[in-house]
Amino acid sequence: MKILVLNSGSSSLKYQLLDTKTNEMLVKGNYERIGQNNAFLTHKVNGNKHKFEHPALNHEQALEFVMSRLINKHYGVLTSLDELDAIGHRIVHGGEKLKSSVLITDEVINDIKEAKALAPLHNGAAILGIEACKKVLANKPMVAVFDTSFHQTIPEERYIYPIPYKFYKQYHIRKYGAHGTSHKYVAYRVAELMGKDIKDLKIVNCHLGQGASVCAIQGGKSVETSMGLTPLGGIPMGTRSGDLDPSVVTFIMKKEGLDPNEMEDLLNKESGVFGMSTISVDFRDIETEALSGGKHAKRALDAYHYAVASYIAKCAVAMGGINVLTFTAGVGEKSPYSRSEICKYLTIFGVEISEDLNDIKGEEREISSPNSKVRVFIIPTNEELMIAKETETIVKSIA
Repeated sequence: MKILVLNSGSSSLKYQLLDTKTNEMLVKGNYERIGQNNAFLTHKVNGNKHKFEHPALNHEQALEFVMSRLINKHYGVLTSLDELDAIGHRIVHGGEKLKSSVLITDEVINDIKEAKALAPLHNGAAILGIEACKKVLANKPMVAVFDTSFHQTIPEERYIYPIPYKFYKQYHIRKYGAHGTSHKYVAYRVAELMGKDIKDLKIVNCHLGQGASVCAIQGGKSVETSMGLTPLGGIPMGTRSGDLDPSVVTFIMKKEGLDPNEMEDLLNKESGVFGMSTISVDFRDIETEALSGGKHAKRALDAYHYAVASYIAKCAVAMGGINVLTFTAGVGEKSPYSRSEICKYLTIFGVEISEDLNDIKGEEREISSPNSKVRVFIIPTNEELMIAKETETIVKSIA
């Protein structure tokens, strides 16, 4: 099947067209600055990148232009949109109701809207993409694939919060996790590379990018993860704080006179490694500064590496051990420095990497030394392929 995978932002539309028969990515692109007159599309096909400056006042106009590129004889790979079988949407949060991938209906759309409070930066944007598809690709089946679905196997005692239980019953406040499609892809891919049955593995996957989470995967199932009620929780990220003493939040609100929305913005957009370093939202800039002797940058990365390693240890406790450690996403795949610094904390588990093997960016490779008791891998993630496969399964089940 030919599946269009969409990842909608508030002013962007990322897409890939995949052939699930061959697992080949045929086309990928990103429409940026949607809603502005200077909107533009970056479209990659057959190894070539094309940029189109084309106004798109909303996601519907952006999607219409993307479709015109897909069937264009110079920039496309389809002779007509009839060849497109289905659309898979990446949705960050499914809440309590949406626990697995599902065919999108009006009821499902309402449920995604209900979960918007749990991922305000993401779910609202996803709805824009879904509504655009309903107009531009009205006859195509659509499937919602949730980042939270993979974590539904976490035991209750690990997802419940130590607050009055009535808040769980009334508002479904609990740990949900995120990056589920990435964690699942990496786990099954590393099992394949090792020639092992995933049921025999205790994997900790570190999805380290601007957003980041660590996940314990035992027997192919998530049993612990760092993100919580929302994608704000867990380890510090590019601009997100991660876990804090709750009193930090109320203290700052009182001192600065902030309302809840302003405080939420501060924690989501001004905190994390950026907030600690005062340098940049880009980990590459912070790392360059740290390695050049910048004290703020070095301290921020030291705190980040310690937090990641600490959560890896927590995941090992959740599984009663660890035999595989994997790194993925932007920082996880492309920063030998961060991988090395994190692994230095993990010698208590017998983790030992080869610095020569670790000196690589963005390639699939085992980097553990022969003496390591835990095998360590870099696995470039492929969330889009996972979404396409999930979409194919759902669509075939209703055919």
